[in-house]
Amino acid sequence: MLSFNGSIPLSVDFDRPEDYFIFLFHIIFATSAVLLAGSVAIAISSTKSLRRQNRFIFMLNTSISDTLVGFSVYYLGLFDVQEGFPSRNGTYYILPSLLGINVITFFFAQFDRYVAVCHPFFYERYIVQPVAVGACVYSWVHSYSILLAFNVVPISVAMKLRSVTLMGLQVVVIIKVIMTIKLYVIARYQLGRDPPSADKENKKESLRIIVLVVITFLTLWCPSFVNIIVRQQTFRGVTFRNEATNLFAIMARFNALTTPAVYIWGSPALREALKNTVWGRVCPKRKRR
Repeated sequence: MLSFNGSIPLSVDFDRPEDYFIFLFHIIFATSAVLLAGSVAIAISSTKSLRRQNRFIFMLNTSISDTLVGFSVYYLGLFDVQEGFPSRNGTYYILPSLLGINVITFFFAQFDRYVAVCHPFFYERYIVQPVAVGACVYSWVHSYSILLAFNVVPISVAMKLRSVTLMGLQVVVIIKVIMTIKLYVIARYQLGRDPPSADKENKKESLRIIVLVVITFLTLWCPSFVNIIVRQQTFRGVTFRNEATNLFAIMARFNALTTPAVYIWGSPALREALKNTVWGRVCPKRKRR
C-alpha cells in the first residue's frame, strides 16, 4: 500500500480506476464541507443580530462541528485509518465523535423550537441566550468526557461502556424521531391558526429547518449506527477495508455538507449574512462605470 512520507499508508493503492475516484472524492468532499460549513460559522459569529437568536446559536455549534468534520476527512479519507477495537492508525475516536456533537445539539434545538412554539411566554422568560450557549458547551463536554473514559479504561471495560452508550443513543434516536413528528404537527396545524406576523414566519422558518435537518441527519447517519449495533451484538455486520471505503461512515459524514446547505436554503437572514460577511467579500461586485 502506498504511504505518505514513509509513515501512514494512503487509503488506496491506485491500482484500480475506482481508487482514483475514492481519493479525489474525499479531497473534494473535505474541501467543500470546510468551505460551506465554515462560511456558515463565520457568517453567524460575525452577525450580531443572528447571535442573539437561540436557533442560530445551535446552527453555529453544528457548523463548527461540521467544519471540523470536513478537516477530519483529510485524514480519515486520504490515509489508511480504521477506528474501532482494534484500531489502525486511529484517532481514539476523537474525529468520529464530532458527529456526536450534532446529535446532542439537534436534540436541544428540537426542544428549543418546541418550547418556543408551544410555550412562548415560558420560552421568552427562561430559555435565554446563556441557556442555549450552555447547551452547546454541554454537547462538547459530554461527548469528549465519554471519549476520555473510553481511552483511559481497559479495552474490556471500554467495550462494555460503549454498549451502554449505544443503548443510550438508541433512546435518543427514538426521542428525536418522536420530537420530529411532534414538530411537524405543530408546524402543520398550530402555527396555521396563528395570525400573520413576523414572529410567526420566524417560527415557521426555524421549525421547517430543524425538521428537515434532523430527517436528513437521521437518514444519513442511521445506516452507520445500525451497522455498529449489529456488529457489536452479532459480530456479523458489514466490514470495510478502512474509513475511506466505509460507505456508511461516508454517508454519516455527508451531513457536514447537507446540514449547512439546509441552513442556507431555509434562512433568508443567514443568506444575507453570508453575502455581507463571506461571499460578498470573497467575490465583490464590480462597480459599473
